[in-house]
Amino acid sequence: MTIFERPIVMLDFETTGLSPAMGDRITEVAALRIVGGRVVDRYVSLVNCGARIPAFITGLTGITQEMVDAAPPARTVVPELLDFIGADTLSAHNASFDEKFLVAESERLGRACGHVGLVCSLKLSRRVFPGMPSYKLGQLSRQLGIAFRSAAHRAEADAEVAAEVLIHIGRHLGSNYGLAQVTPDLLVSVNRLAAAKVHGYLGKYAAEKNAAHPA
Repeated sequence: MTIFERPIVMLDFETTGLSPAMGDRITEVAALRIVGGRVVDRYVSLVNCGARIPAFITGLTGITQEMVDAAPPARTVVPELLDFIGADTLSAHNASFDEKFLVAESERLGRACGHVGLVCSLKLSRRVFPGMPSYKLGQLSRQLGIAFRSAAHRAEADAEVAAEVLIHIGRHLGSNYGLAQVTPDLLVSVNRLAAAKVHGYLGKYAAEKNAAHPA
């Protein structure tokens, strides 16, 4: 079974708040490229956006004002991040949150995002593993037997665990539906479905793929 033969980039931002429309900015980024069921490359950096770090954010993440003041500026980090992502499929846990910050920071610099699809590992988990007590990254990962290797609420640690969740989902789909290959496009399609339609869609998809490429 082949998992993600074309790259998916798992993205995680730490930010000063919840909304770029309200003036919130990014403070840290991690982008991990997944190919063939494993992380093969990564881009990680703190970011100096010239923003004040609220005390509650420092308490949550451990990211201090001094850390971001000494970090590379957004005008350096954001173009490097966009170049790293390129035209690959983008993923994040609660992807609409991270994508809106990516778009906002890119537009500030007159850049456009180039990713060709978006996969939300939170929504995907709801569809593939219905009935879980929680789909928050920390609790979901524990339920799936995936451990944080460093502190949560830092971009690289969160992105690593989210990547493992996505790989776990890919393997689950492949083994449960007899798929020889799980592609980024399949995850994008499943993400767009109502939860009740997922099992039927995957069964039909697998039957068509296996008929076209019999073992």
